[in-house]
Amino acid sequence: MNKPLDLPDRCDVLVVGAGPAGSACAQWLAQAGVDVLLVDQHEFPRDKTCGDGLIPDAQAAFRRLGVLDEVMQLAQPVSHVRCFAPSGRHVDVAGNLSVLPRRELDHLLVRAAERAGAQLHTPWRFEATLESAGRVSGARFKRDGATRQVAARHVVLATGAAPQAMIAAGLCERRVPSAMGLRGYVRNLGMAGRIDKLEVVWHPRLKPGYGWIFPCRDGVFNIGVGIIDSHRAGDHTMRNVNLREVFRAFTELHAPARELMAGGTLLGDLKGAPLRSSLVGARFAQPGVLATGEAIGSTYSFTGEGIGKAMETGILAAEALLAAKAQALDDAALAAHYEAGLQRLKPKFDLYERGNRANHHPWLIELLIRRAAKSPRLRQRMSNVLEERATPAQLFTLRGLYKLIAE
Repeated sequence: MNKPLDLPDRCDVLVVGAGPAGSACAQWLAQAGVDVLLVDQHEFPRDKTCGDGLIPDAQAAFRRLGVLDEVMQLAQPVSHVRCFAPSGRHVDVAGNLSVLPRRELDHLLVRAAERAGAQLHTPWRFEATLESAGRVSGARFKRDGATRQVAARHVVLATGAAPQAMIAAGLCERRVPSAMGLRGYVRNLGMAGRIDKLEVVWHPRLKPGYGWIFPCRDGVFNIGVGIIDSHRAGDHTMRNVNLREVFRAFTELHAPARELMAGGTLLGDLKGAPLRSSLVGARFAQPGVLATGEAIGSTYSFTGEGIGKAMETGILAAEALLAAKAQALDDAALAAHYEAGLQRLKPKFDLYERGNRANHHPWLIELLIRRAAKSPRLRQRMSNVLEERATPAQLFTLRGLYKLIAE
């Protein structure tokens, strides 16, 4: 455990938050020779509320970071997503998938950043940015009653969906999240091998969202529910939805979930967490500071998947900082470079937002699965969505619906 006084007083780049986005950013910078300080409020390994599913975009990011083999040695490989319609009908969609609890994954990514040369310091809680000459020049942290300041040429905020750090930095434009999730881990050795796919369930009792069961190793399963668009767009108040009641409904209506819970042991408590999606609700940069990962909404709206995109935005932040160093860019040019990278991602996020209508209208899923059960070509289109060779909007736009009906 680090001593209370061991936090350095300066660095070149200060990365706040050591989740997937922060660790990817820190590793990318450190391996290029940048003096990087990576600070997190928790000791590692630490738990993180998440579905733990790793789809192809996450695996692509792992490959870029050089940790794919290490991840796959720990993860549970999965070959399909089993999608359930409200009627109980299902279809299996092929994909290159795996499951690894965030406690293990995030620790692995932090260690990779350290191996690259980043300095990790925990548990220090971010309190505020420092400012000098009209720009962010570092941050203030607190731990066990001790307060320390770190001066930095650049600060990267990778602080996740909780808005406090972004508010303190003046980057938060929407304080409420885009979605809410609730998950638990259940050990049920009798179900090991029986649930061997990523199960995702849509039903009117779960809208606007879905339930899931993802198989981990050693007879452990990640089971949860997610509510998309959890807060109303107009006044930003939370919808009248109780996540625990939604979870209870999921275990009542989906037989595998009911059997899993009835014959299993819940490991710890059910835990909830907010999500931010669609690259909205935050400014990406201001002089001296960039924000990345879920702090800027790097989660896809339709699926709730965010691990891969968090790492991707973290690498984009690092690449922008490296370009600024190589080309002597000022703060405005650095921000423009970073935002240009994010804007190249934005159209895909917008299409997932359009595809999100299926979570509000489960009959769309019913129609899709009925058609897909009879159509190998449609199942291939669904696989293309999973592999990011296509987007869900291509299934749920008016044109896409016409194609569904005509299949």
